[in-house]
Amino acid sequence: MFTFRRKRRAVAAVVGAAALAAATLAVGAWSADGRPGHGHGRQVDLQLLAINDFHGNIEAASSLTYPGVDGPVGGAEYLATHLEQAREGERYSTTVAAGDLIGASPFLSAVFDDEPTIESLNEMGVEVSSVGNHEFDAGFDELNRIIEGDEDFEGADFPYLGANVVDEATGEPVLDPYWIKRFKGGVKVGFIGMTLEGTGDIVSQSGIEGLEFLDEVETADQYARELERKGVNAIVVLLHEGGVPVAEDTGHDCESLDGTGTGMSGPIVDIAETMSPLVDVVITGHTHNEYVCSVPDPAGNPRMVTSASSYGKVFTQIDATYDKRTKDIVRSTVTGSNTVVTRDVEADGDQTDILEEYGPLAEEAGSRVVGHIAEDITRGATRAEEFPLGSLIADAQLWNTAGADEGGAEIAFMNPGGVRADLLYDQGTPGEATYGEVFTVQPFANYVVTLDLTGAQILAALQQQLPSEDRETTLVLQVSEGFTYTWDETREGTDQIVADSLELNGEPIVADQVYRVTVNSFLADGGDSFAAFAEGRNLLYGELDVDAFEDYIAEFGTADAPLEAPELGRITVVS
Repeated sequence: MFTFRRKRRAVAAVVGAAALAAATLAVGAWSADGRPGHGHGRQVDLQLLAINDFHGNIEAASSLTYPGVDGPVGGAEYLATHLEQAREGERYSTTVAAGDLIGASPFLSAVFDDEPTIESLNEMGVEVSSVGNHEFDAGFDELNRIIEGDEDFEGADFPYLGANVVDEATGEPVLDPYWIKRFKGGVKVGFIGMTLEGTGDIVSQSGIEGLEFLDEVETADQYARELERKGVNAIVVLLHEGGVPVAEDTGHDCESLDGTGTGMSGPIVDIAETMSPLVDVVITGHTHNEYVCSVPDPAGNPRMVTSASSYGKVFTQIDATYDKRTKDIVRSTVTGSNTVVTRDVEADGDQTDILEEYGPLAEEAGSRVVGHIAEDITRGATRAEEFPLGSLIADAQLWNTAGADEGGAEIAFMNPGGVRADLLYDQGTPGEATYGEVFTVQPFANYVVTLDLTGAQILAALQQQLPSEDRETTLVLQVSEGFTYTWDETREGTDQIVADSLELNGEPIVADQVYRVTVNSFLADGGDSFAAFAEGRNLLYGELDVDAFEDYIAEFGTADAPLEAPELGRITVVS
């Protein structure tokens, strides 16, 4: 069983409030002579440093905070310094990642197709990463460009692994399934990289045509055996799937910020409990949570499962003893800690150079004033509710496609996960909405698509907001003005969506009548498990969603009459 202890770090960066986030998972320290090994004899000290869900947050934004820490955190300049300090004196150290390093990025990175982020990670010393779902936002061809580079961009210096991303026709992986870190002295560690099996449901289908995303456990087991046959017994899985810390005791011995043990739920629990015992450590992501947990493997032995929050606010350090005779990690020696990336360290010069190169170019492109807003227009606290910014985007897409030549749209729907930031009154010059701010709200470069759906198909799409076998969470579609319905939480299952409550401009939606509906191309492909939209007919593709939003703000958000946040109530909730 794992036990917990606080870990004192000699690194000057981890001081004061930042120490609150250093949760260390440890078991009885073991070495042949009673002291940790440093590369002498049969045992050596192995160090893994890990990040996940970076999402292009290279800039030290003031909005990045962490509970219990005074002041903002994160930023590539400071993350790089923290990592370098953690590596000091470590001969057997490697820096790894668990996906979503790019995609859904702030303007500074996104406007340059995330090339600044890849350059930043190269300089930061990242040696390997799994792909995540957001690596496929712009399609597999663009991911290949990011990896390989082109005439103007050198690409990633590290391999992007995708063991469970295969060609449908051949069943063979289209990315490297694993990578072996070969240290001096014959020390070898194998890394298997995967994205979540459900990636195909949450990215645009047009960009992943011909690809299949396989079961995480079966894939990990397959390549763990292959690594073992190659004489690599120390195996780490980098998996872009994760869990959620919970207050109740689930038997997983997670560590919370206040030092008390907590439990764990979510998809990673079953995955980690059934994945081959050949795997020594599982480094995860996707859920944007911070945890260091113990999940027993199928042999009943404790196995560390970690995640480092998101956006570069936290990094994970895993320490272990590697036995040269067995060529394996001594599982009982594994310790782990999560450390907040405070900004009380010297900024890394290479990262500063990258920011100084791209910053002025991004500022010039992003500072253009699009229109004016009268107040904050915000997202919801969760994706399971109606919120003003979602309504505004749905209104913009309806307006953009309502004309006969543009699609003849009558209704628009927006997926809540596609709204990535608030539109704030005081973000820059009060009341001005800039292109950079608008882009940050909708960074995915989806197109607006208008299609035919019957009233019955619209009802089906609304019912697909509820949890199902394909998706565990509730996602509330944001709806355009004029469309209303009732969500009765006192009912069971899909009956919560009251069928006879659907109305368009006060008139009932008729089951067999055809309506012109606008969604983004992600939803049109059935993204987020909204399969009903993929049944649409007579598709007409329009402009980019961010351009439609920009045009709407310019038209209706003048200096004399700035845009106000739409009132809620298009969805009537009965509870």
